[in-house]
Amino acid sequence: MTRKFFVGGNWKMNGDKKSLGELIQTLNGATNADLPVVCGAPSIYLDFVRSKLDAKFGVAAQNCYKVPKGAYTGEISPVMIKDCGVHWVILGHSERRHVFGESDELIGQKTAHALENGLGVIACIGEKLDEREGGITEKVVFSQTKVIADNVKDWSKVVLAYEPVWAIGTGKTASPQQAQEVHEKLREWLKTNVSEAVANSVRIIYGGSVTGATCKELASQKDVDGFLVGGASLKPEFIDIIHAKA
Repeated sequence: MTRKFFVGGNWKMNGDKKSLGELIQTLNGATNADLPVVCGAPSIYLDFVRSKLDAKFGVAAQNCYKVPKGAYTGEISPVMIKDCGVHWVILGHSERRHVFGESDELIGQKTAHALENGLGVIACIGEKLDEREGGITEKVVFSQTKVIADNVKDWSKVVLAYEPVWAIGTGKTASPQQAQEVHEKLREWLKTNVSEAVANSVRIIYGGSVTGATCKELASQKDVDGFLVGGASLKPEFIDIIHAKA
């Protein structure tokens, strides 16, 4: 089956109303955004971005907690995200795992709660450099994927993002062949451990220093179904990345 190419932009902790407003104007003028494009905005700007960004683009929160409300200072819930007209959330990003110490278990709980409350989830997995060099890439990404899979009932609302941690913000990109190899193995894991239908339909996107220069060759790989873009999503070249498959 044909999987619709999916491009996410993760703006991380960047931008202000002026610079994001300018970026939004550029994006709104972009053609051919008939494929799914979702922009991950800082939580404080979710309302602002959703009100300014053309409806053809989706908006994502960059994180959320595992319960609807309560005494969790600094957190936001799926209910709040939806109240801002936003329908996606990025969960399990390597910065949440390795900077903020989020466990696989917590990411699984967040995934379950976000899906139960009607959000689409961009679920991130990926190995660190020492893990790749130690030859345990598959072991790491399979165990991360298992915890996510255990918490998913409806895979139509999930996009899996493979992001080798050693390639995020470093300027290093996994070669198209390296990306394809992991994506293909992830699809095989889903076929064995979830179902063949899910393995064929779920989009596995690549993240890790994706740029206008690297996107076309990455997009040509059989099992690369799109991108989760960091730094380049804050620049006009994000439009070139959106059109990588065109």
